Amino acid sequence: MSYKKSDHYDHELTDRLSFHFQDILAGVGEDSSREGLLKTPERAAKAMQFLTQGYAQDAAAILKSAMFQEDYKEMVIVKDIELYSLCEHHMLPFFGKAHVAYIPNGYIVGLSKIPRVVDVFARRLQVQERLTLEIRDVINETLSPLGVAVVIEARHMCMMMRGVQKQNSVTTTSAFTGEFLKTPTREEFLRLIEAKLY
Repeated sequence: MSYKKSDHYDHELTDRLSFHFQDILAGVGEDSSREGLLKTPERAAKAMQFLTQGYAQDAAAILKSAMFQEDYKEMVIVKDIELYSLCEHHMLPFFGKAHVAYIPNGYIVGLSKIPRVVDVFARRLQVQERLTLEIRDVINETLSPLGVAVVIEARHMCMMMRGVQKQNSVTTTSAFTGEFLKTPTREEFLRLIEAKLY
C-alpha cells in the first residue's frame, strides 16, 4: 500500500494566498509557470497557514485542559524548548530555545502543555520581546502560581541574511513575576537552565 500524506487546510484561504504568492513570484522576476515553481504558490500558502496557526489556538485553554491540584511549591522548569517563529517586521524566521519555570500555588500543569503554549505564541507573526511576555502572562493568569520565569534565546534571520548580516549574534529576552523577582530565586532559575544535569 502506497504512502499518502493527509494535510488539512482551509481551501479558500489556500487559494487566496496562492494567488498572492504567484504575484510575488512574478514581482521578483520569476516565471511561476516553469516546472520547479508550478506548485510553489500553493506550498507557500500552506506553509504560511502552518507557521501562523497560533492565531487560531487558545493557550489558556491548553493549560486548563491539564491542571491538577497538587501541594507542591518548588520550582518546575521546562528548558530547551525549541521554538520557531516569524519576525513580524520582515516575515523571516527566528529560532532558538525557550526556558520556562513556575512555582505552583495549588495547581500544577501537564508538562507537555508548556511547550504547547510556547508554540501557540511562536506560530504567529512576532517580536521576541512580546513572545516572552505572552508566554509568561498566560501561565501567570491561568495557573496563578507563586511566580513565573521565561528566558528565550534566539537567532534572527533578518539579522543574519540581510541588514547587518551578523551570523553569530544571539538575542536573549527574559520576563519574571512573583518569587522570580527576588534575586535568590531568579539566580537559582538561571543556574538551573545553564546546568547540564541530564
